[in-house]
Amino acid sequence: MLNDQQRKAIHTTDGRVLILAGAGSGKTSVITHRIAHLIKNLNTPPTSILGLTFTNKAAEEMRTRVAGMINPSLAKQVMLCTFHSFCMQILRKEIHKLGYTKDFSLYDERDVRRLLNHLVREELGVDGDLPSLDPTYEAISLAKNKAQTPDEMEGDKMSKELYGRLQTIMRAYNAVDFDNLLYLTLQLFEEHPEVLTKYQTRFRYIMIDEYQDTNPIQYRLAKLLSASHNNLCVVGDDDQAIYGWRGAEIKNILQFESETVIKLEQNYRSTPTILTAANTVIRHNQQRHIKELWSTKEPGDLIEVFNAPNDQDEAAAVVMRMIAYNKNHKIPWSEMAILYRSNLLARPLELALMQACWEKEGQWRRGIPYQTFGGTEFSERAEIKDLAAYLRVISNPQDQEAILRIINVPRRGISDQALDKITQHSRTQKQPLWKVLHEVSELDGLSDRALKGIRHFIEIIEQGREKFAHPAFDEALRWLLETINYRKAIEEEVKSDKAREYKWENVEAFVQTSKEYTDLQEFLGTMALDDNQFSQREEAGRENKVNLMTFHSAKGLEFTLCFLVGLEDQIMPHEKSMAEGGLEEERRLMYVAMTRAKRYLTLSMARQRKRYGKDVNMTPSRFLFEIPKELIKVTSWKG
Repeated sequence: MLNDQQRKAIHTTDGRVLILAGAGSGKTSVITHRIAHLIKNLNTPPTSILGLTFTNKAAEEMRTRVAGMINPSLAKQVMLCTFHSFCMQILRKEIHKLGYTKDFSLYDERDVRRLLNHLVREELGVDGDLPSLDPTYEAISLAKNKAQTPDEMEGDKMSKELYGRLQTIMRAYNAVDFDNLLYLTLQLFEEHPEVLTKYQTRFRYIMIDEYQDTNPIQYRLAKLLSASHNNLCVVGDDDQAIYGWRGAEIKNILQFESETVIKLEQNYRSTPTILTAANTVIRHNQQRHIKELWSTKEPGDLIEVFNAPNDQDEAAAVVMRMIAYNKNHKIPWSEMAILYRSNLLARPLELALMQACWEKEGQWRRGIPYQTFGGTEFSERAEIKDLAAYLRVISNPQDQEAILRIINVPRRGISDQALDKITQHSRTQKQPLWKVLHEVSELDGLSDRALKGIRHFIEIIEQGREKFAHPAFDEALRWLLETINYRKAIEEEVKSDKAREYKWENVEAFVQTSKEYTDLQEFLGTMALDDNQFSQREEAGRENKVNLMTFHSAKGLEFTLCFLVGLEDQIMPHEKSMAEGGLEEERRLMYVAMTRAKRYLTLSMARQRKRYGKDVNMTPSRFLFEIPKELIKVTSWKG
């Protein structure tokens, strides 16, 4: 059942429309109904509709919902995807205009960091221990997301030089990273107007979800794409803008020039008590659109607040309350979440959960099942990185980073010294590494064993190019695994039987997923952009386990019972964010965390917390004092 504002949002289709969708206000339903309305009632060709999101999960959910409202074959024709996926599809067709080839490799963050490390050591001649390159990587990434050239970026001379060298060497490798997907697409549109015109003409209606999270380059892409028909609908909530640290600019939604503004303020998730508390906190921010969440539900319980002596006692008190809610209110573990500002706060909570004793069906049990989020993603595991590197070289032999990863995996007798000699020759002669490998017999000082290993590697890659030129990728992958004898390599490298079996299960999952694809570049691109499809990790709430995650990770999720822990100044708001003038973003983060709770919300803090190896006295978060007293119930930490 849609409310009046939702119906207005669905039927306002033309012009520039800003939909301010508060937490839990049903924005996904509005977006999908709007798409269905355009196709079903206004006879809009589905191929002329573009919907951009920030996660593959959101795009997939929208696709599924639209397919349930109209003919599924029509729903498939709507382009619903992330910004990065959209840009990759364009570049696969048009990137030759920028001097790349369509079989370019897609580098992830680790690939780029490793390349930066190499540049500092080899290109700039820095020896010994390297300082952390994190600030340099982040500065370069931010510059790309602002569409800045090396000369325009903020930073020291070395960072600017590294940025320029990084772009040059990635072009030589025919490689693109995530940031470059956006950067190069913008460059393509601005330097080749005929390409822009093609996509402007095609997409008559454009919708962007989570608009508050857009960065400068995404803003410019949206502006260019919508310039022809001028039917741009952006959906978002400035009160949930929490990604300024990675380049998102809240001014994009605050200053959006709209012909129509529609506010979705009715909340379908939380109790009025929780909503009033969250509304009151966020009202302290100056940079925001005025709006108030409300609900027709019963008022609900007061928000519990307690102050524990230290972080161990805080964790024990949280677990004690969880056991009581599980027993007295029959709330399953999967409907409970413990949220914190930083992953550094998780350890005492994990220990308390592991040591907890609780009763079930007359029997005492030890340990409450839980899952944390933010661990190693499937595509980051060594065995998957190895296989992906093989496929990257098969697809794009100019990918030097991928070659160096797997030229000796499994071991082929190619020593580090031999590799150093080969890469040095590649650099001094300014020749691609793949070309040097073909001419390696002309180099002095390489052992017969190394030469044999290199020849074998080249044979595998060249045979692989034939095998992967046709569908049935799972068969080609099994050929590759047998040819390189990868299972034996795992058995030799990994000592634990359990770990060996786990790694091989991951390999099998990778092979099974490949069945769905008929194009190698598409397979590699999807793998890089959509880790969820390849992950065996269960989503929050799917297994009956307590969910532990950061405030940032919790965005978009909901739970019957939420504990917000570590609510002390210097942690929430975070000291680093405060130093950078980010109090309003920290308050928005508090608002996001509070509005994850459906029925019960508990806020906690510790008077003393172990930080950097020392016991430090803490003071309650200033945000706690912004909640009206009549909405909270202060309790003893002991319950």
